Amino acid sequence: MRSDKNNSQYSKIAKLFHWGFVLLFVYGVAKQVDDINQLEDQAFFRFEIIFAVMFLFLLLIRLIYMKTTQKTSLPENTPRAQKIAAKIIHNGMYILLAGTVLSGLLIGFLYWLEIKSGLLIDFVIFIHELVINLLYLFIGIHIFAATYHRLKRDGVWSSMVPFLKEKNKY
Repeated sequence: MRSDKNNSQYSKIAKLFHWGFVLLFVYGVAKQVDDINQLEDQAFFRFEIIFAVMFLFLLLIRLIYMKTTQKTSLPENTPRAQKIAAKIIHNGMYILLAGTVLSGLLIGFLYWLEIKSGLLIDFVIFIHELVINLLYLFIGIHIFAATYHRLKRDGVWSSMVPFLKEKNKY
């Protein structure tokens, strides 16, 4: 057996959180607000608020669960810089997901206060879009890194991904 292999396997709950958030995020992007005036529709506005609060609550539960019960599946001999980069991307995705929701809620709050145009709401919308674009970048890096580990066959891919399981390279 190779010494660089880490046999860490994420729990079924961790995998459910991971892939459940992929689905929630894709849903959120698919039904996103395209025009701020859509918030005039009270049913739509209410749904957006409820969805955002539930998403934030589930994100907090996921963060607590992952940080208190799971450990990395990176092999022990992974270079320190790569371990730091992985932490930055993972923690960054939590921060950016929360930032997306919180800035969206702030937009909704300003709209509810009848601040529908002007410098303040334009600035908050700019921040919201910046956070989302950074989140897309971090997700792209995360997918790239997962693919790298799949090609490397070091067990990282198979610890979380339920398909295209790696075959041992030893």
